[in-house]
Amino acid sequence: MIEASAAVAASGVPAVDVATMAEVDRLAIEEYGITLLQMMEQAGSHLAEVVRLELGGDLLDRAIVVAVGPGNNGGGGLVAARHLINRGASVRVVLARPALRMTEAGRQQLATLISMGATCCVATYDLTDEELEHALLRADVVVDAILGYNIKGAPRGEVERLVGFIVRSGRPVVSLDVPTGVDPDTGEAPGMAITATATLTLALPKPGLLTPTGAGRAGRLFLADIGLPAALYAQLGIDVGPLFAAGRILTLDRDR
Repeated sequence: MIEASAAVAASGVPAVDVATMAEVDRLAIEEYGITLLQMMEQAGSHLAEVVRLELGGDLLDRAIVVAVGPGNNGGGGLVAARHLINRGASVRVVLARPALRMTEAGRQQLATLISMGATCCVATYDLTDEELEHALLRADVVVDAILGYNIKGAPRGEVERLVGFIVRSGRPVVSLDVPTGVDPDTGEAPGMAITATATLTLALPKPGLLTPTGAGRAGRLFLADIGLPAALYAQLGIDVGPLFAAGRILTLDRDR
């Protein structure tokens, strides 16, 4: 695997729980004028790069399934799909739920992909069990952009179905922010959950990814810069310093 950048000790990077991360997002939008679409673009472009790294550096003609949830985590996955297509990958987008049940930002990203002619479908309504299983089994990697840090309890309904198929496929998975089904604060999985090969967490790591249980679910752990200023964190009493001086995607070493 190609290195993303110099590894940093996870113990030296502040971790933020769900409540704090929600406040970080609120401040970014309401006080610093950083829009949700801006943050989504940063997250998705970095996610595409981590997928490239996990595939050994070459995306050309690689088969990738991007599994997308209804929230803003899914929007980041849709951005990643666009970047992966632009870089030569063969991408299939599989939505957990129909577009009308997605966030406005997610629908906007989906509209861009459809305009590009990307292959997009809804797992429960467009694919039989056999078709979904086949699509996943032929993938070189599956991108998990189903549920983010706002997860509450175990996945349910259409989301649980899609997660179950991904788990049973046994394919390598790159998760966005946290593996779907894993509690970001504790690392525990109250129900069906993905075990990722690698996870790209955003802004700052979530404490659950650093616990023994969560680490086992998250796999290799990367941290992405989504452009949030140190002054924002300082308002919350968090000192990040020049965290991304070595690069905009960092490898977090849990053993240091």
